[in-house]
Amino acid sequence: MSSTIPQVVIVGRPNVGKSSLFNWLSQRRIAIEDPTAGVTRDRLVQRLDLEGRVVDLVDTGGMGFDDPDGLTEQIDMQIEAGLVTAGAVVFVVDVRTGLVPADEEVASRLRQAGADVLLVANKADDEKFDVLAHEFDSLGFGQPLVTSTKQNRHRDQLIEAILERLPDGGEQAEEAALPEMKVAIVGRRNVGKSTFVNALAKEERVIASPVAGTTRDSIDVRFEVDGHTFLAIDTPGLRRTKSRTSDIDFYSTHRAERSIRRADIVMMMFDASEPIGKVDKQLIESIVEQQKPVVLVVNKWDLYAGDVERSEWSQYLRDTFRSMPWAPIAFVTAQTGRNVKAAIDTAQRLFRQSQARVPTAALNTIIHAATQANHPPADRRGRPVRIYFATQIATAPPTIMLSASSPQSITAPYKRYLLSSLRKQAPFAEVPIKLVIRGRKTGA
Repeated sequence: MSSTIPQVVIVGRPNVGKSSLFNWLSQRRIAIEDPTAGVTRDRLVQRLDLEGRVVDLVDTGGMGFDDPDGLTEQIDMQIEAGLVTAGAVVFVVDVRTGLVPADEEVASRLRQAGADVLLVANKADDEKFDVLAHEFDSLGFGQPLVTSTKQNRHRDQLIEAILERLPDGGEQAEEAALPEMKVAIVGRRNVGKSTFVNALAKEERVIASPVAGTTRDSIDVRFEVDGHTFLAIDTPGLRRTKSRTSDIDFYSTHRAERSIRRADIVMMMFDASEPIGKVDKQLIESIVEQQKPVVLVVNKWDLYAGDVERSEWSQYLRDTFRSMPWAPIAFVTAQTGRNVKAAIDTAQRLFRQSQARVPTAALNTIIHAATQANHPPADRRGRPVRIYFATQIATAPPTIMLSASSPQSITAPYKRYLLSSLRKQAPFAEVPIKLVIRGRKTGA
């Protein structure tokens, strides 16, 4: 499906503004922009509508960067994978620093790859820098297009130049298939999130390594299951607040939380050989706050399966996270792909539940039976509270509105009782349900 959508791959040496250009074209702050060299490691992909043409814009790590965590080879493989599938390449250089040997090394590599290259001289924040761009003519890709992401200079010209280099055909904006379900993969560091995403994609789509903090951005990865297209969001592993020592840690935390907000389903991952910690509890709090359906995924089960029963780990999760007794639990080994498909099938089931609608008549039957079996509490005057009717007003999460004679008199325990009744009788057994109680006339 995605093979008809061309990829526009942004490359260059470190610190020339590739991620800034990526965000500028996307009109969203997706990639981390930081003066620290080597922040971007994986391929970040954003599907865009450029003047009616759908493209996948790809950000890559800096070419020629020696990663201090020993991930240079993996970063290089991600860059190479991007070049292999590129419909067009945007080669970014820094007009302020001028031509340096590292730029020539990138140019040599691009010539070997046979890529269709658009040379972009970035960071021309003032017109006085434009004349300096001619220094890059010697790279052999023609006169560079001068841009400034900071001053918003020549974005339209850049888009036009990209479109000119794309192969004919492909999908137009109205034809491009959107993912049916967005799944955020979250958890603390080194629980195997990237390995899980690679198992879904059936390729080394993101860098997976034992180095803590390997993933720094939230990375969108499209994959297909049984002919359906989904979007997995690989997120940075979170650290405890007091352990966040750099801007990169802050950006990573922010992106993980944002990924939870924009996901349809969250897969919260745990390491079977490690106890549940404070970061896990903080993530669960975010998931509960956003009212997202969640699958509790216990990874690396092959390393621990002989020492404990699944039922013991399940009870451990239930005892720790009492606010979501309805959340399903999956046991997987991402390294081998074992049970990964079953976990995604569970996520699909939750997605359907979160999108379900129940007719008003059926809802009122459920609520009436619940109130007859267990009457609502009395109001401040000692009169029994009456619930007049129920109706579903939204999905994702399923939102049920009740009209009652005294909304403020419905206690938290009684709300939980009503939610439990809905969970048993309506098709929302494993997802959060939002209950809104209003007065009959005032809307209070």
